[in-house]
Amino acid sequence: MTAPGPETAVPAYVTTDRGQVHLWIDGTGPTLVAVAGLTRSARVLLADLRRVLPQWRVVAVEPPGVGGSSAVSSSDVQDAAAAVAQSLSFLDGEPCALLCAELSCALGPALGAALDPTATVLLDPETALGWVEGGVRPPPGAPLDDGGHLTALWSFLRDRRLLRADDPALPRSSGAPLPSTAELSAGFVDAATDPGAFGRAWRLLGSALPAALRALPDAPRAATVDDVPAVLGETAASSAAPGPTAPLPGTAVWHEHRDTAAGRVHLRRAGSSGPPVLVLPTGGGSSAQFAPVVSGLARSRTVVAVDWFGNGLSEQLDRTANAATLAEEAFAVADALGWDVFDLWGSHTGACVALEMAVTRPERIGRAVLEAPVMVTPQFREELLASYFPDLAPHPFGLHVQQAWHWRRDMFMYWPWYAVEHTATRALGVPSAEDLQLYAVGILQSGTTYDGAYRAGFGYDTRSRLPLLRVPAILTAGPDDMLANALDDAASLVPDGLLQIRPTPTTMWWPAPDPQAAEQTLAVYRDFLG
Repeated sequence: MTAPGPETAVPAYVTTDRGQVHLWIDGTGPTLVAVAGLTRSARVLLADLRRVLPQWRVVAVEPPGVGGSSAVSSSDVQDAAAAVAQSLSFLDGEPCALLCAELSCALGPALGAALDPTATVLLDPETALGWVEGGVRPPPGAPLDDGGHLTALWSFLRDRRLLRADDPALPRSSGAPLPSTAELSAGFVDAATDPGAFGRAWRLLGSALPAALRALPDAPRAATVDDVPAVLGETAASSAAPGPTAPLPGTAVWHEHRDTAAGRVHLRRAGSSGPPVLVLPTGGGSSAQFAPVVSGLARSRTVVAVDWFGNGLSEQLDRTANAATLAEEAFAVADALGWDVFDLWGSHTGACVALEMAVTRPERIGRAVLEAPVMVTPQFREELLASYFPDLAPHPFGLHVQQAWHWRRDMFMYWPWYAVEHTATRALGVPSAEDLQLYAVGILQSGTTYDGAYRAGFGYDTRSRLPLLRVPAILTAGPDDMLANALDDAASLVPDGLLQIRPTPTTMWWPAPDPQAAEQTLAVYRDFLG
């Protein structure tokens, strides 16, 4: 979900030797590098700092183990600091001040040596030291079948903001304002991206914090963000900004933000040579579960998967989406990438959008893979649109976390998920907790706009659009896909020679597919796309 913060905040992924580090940048003037702690979103910290420092430019860093930086590999505090410092190499020696928040104060000495800041400010190190001295640790990060690990993480993070560090049996009665539910949700989503990495970061920074504070005896300390201006000092103005995101080698999936004519989109990419393919996912969550498709096609192609606007980590737009809207937004992504003609791979909602793109602008589409586009009766469509989408607005007690988890879980048990009866069962098997973790986080990242693209897929009249197809396409579906009826329904709707209809051995982006079946399915896609 979009965290509370300035609309002008610009996100960036910077590729380092240890993985990608995620930054948020806003403002003009002297530069303050702010490394967020582990209990608050970097974007929320950015917003708070810009409120009290309107004449500064703030570069807020998601520390290793959190959010977009959760995949950064660091075995000790020096490694973590080196990754952060490398992500800031675009400053190229220009003056900056440094602020480290809560447990990230442990990075202060090493970052100070790397950046040579005009000042190093420690934000609320006493609270973090109280956690360390009191033995406060996050709950185990290993995913549980009932999603309880995420519920426990929500409660843990909420308690860190509400309870005293020196006596966690008592609520705080002073200090920074208590967080809104939106702020809690933003910090939780960052921590929940990889709960195991979050726990490792907590232990790593916590163990190094006492020594770091001893090494910085003269560093000014601020109890709250409101205290920062008084201790910050002066710094010359700077305008340096990160360049284009550097790709990871081979078929590894990497992340990028792109500004498009429609808005700022979050992309998962792999491959940097070969003809381009745009991967259009299902609606609801992020494109994270489509990583096997992205990396698989990237063996010989340049592959980009989108998070729909309002889904995953893309911008939340104020609009009601339909397939035509999503098609125009997907073309905007292709324009921003500099693609004139490209191929499409889409699944469910993504297949509907791919079809719409091929119908409306066939001159820009080479070939299209349509995996199980939505083909339901008008009556069933109305039922789905009315009943399929629960209210997942963040709840102060984290009740939405359990709802998102079990909603995604029940989808693999019943079609539709709300028909909990024997006749609606599916033979997929309940996904592992690790796989459900990926699905649930994508939904929780999307927040209250999770259903926009999803509804667009259900609302699309595939039957009336298929006869208009004018580019080579293949319509596929795995044997257990709840929308596999499209294989039969489409046979008589398309001009001869343009559409191949072929069942695939599996749905390769679903949890734990048979490896041989997944490779055979990938071969179908690759052979068709060429």
